[in-house]
Amino acid sequence: MRIDAHHHLWTLARGDYGWLTPALAPIHRDFSLSDLAPHLAAAGIKGTILVQAAPTEAETMFLLDIAAKAQVVRGVVGWTDFDAADGEARIDALAAHKLLVGLRPMVQDIPDDDWLLRPALAPLLAAMARNSLVFDALVLPRHLPRLLRLVDGHPDVQFVLDHCAKPRLATGEMADWHRDVALLAERPNIVCKLSGLATEAAVGWQITDLRKAVDHVVACFGPHRLLWGSDWPVVNLAGGYEKWLAAAKALLAGLSADEKAAIFGGNAARIYLSGRGRKVEAN
Repeated sequence: MRIDAHHHLWTLARGDYGWLTPALAPIHRDFSLSDLAPHLAAAGIKGTILVQAAPTEAETMFLLDIAAKAQVVRGVVGWTDFDAADGEARIDALAAHKLLVGLRPMVQDIPDDDWLLRPALAPLLAAMARNSLVFDALVLPRHLPRLLRLVDGHPDVQFVLDHCAKPRLATGEMADWHRDVALLAERPNIVCKLSGLATEAAVGWQITDLRKAVDHVVACFGPHRLLWGSDWPVVNLAGGYEKWLAAAKALLAGLSADEKAAIFGGNAARIYLSGRGRKVEAN
């Protein structure tokens, strides 16, 4: 089964998307599953992972409600307040919703670059592990050394590196990213989401502009630890769903059929869905 391992949906009137301003005109409107459906159909995608886009539990419940009513959404990566005094209890309560497959603190937007190193995170990650929840790491290149320490400290937690940690494709300043991704990939409890690269590249990007980053994550993580995601509708800022999917297919053309099947679905099913017993088999 082909799976889009990373997309969003939102309704602006909900009011908790602080980052989503009129300056982002192509995506400053509501996006629903009906908007996504033609893209999924054209790509032969039968399942998706719906990912949070607002730092509120209210949005997570909104997404879980969508997932409960739509067979195509196989799981939700939500959000909870990792700084709350009752953080463990919040995670346990959210985990009662079986369609919740992971949590994603929006680390890229947190002012403290050392937030990932806070000792107070330890019991929360323990709660995620006992509930078989994945930790989606929405980080920037500067966070990678801290993320490495977090991953090392919690070998029982499954981590997913979102958007390849957003390498600076537009400027070419990638030496530190190159080194740190290689180090991170040595850890067995983290995989990498092949997504979000189009919006990090220069305007009017071509496939060649993405090749070094894609080749590097393939070499470091291998085909069985990479998950393709569209990052729709954010990808509409940089060419759209079909352009990014076509680029990914071209960049991975040298892999075997089994390896490509893993990246475009099998790995997402294993990482996100197997531990929660959710909608893996249904088509």
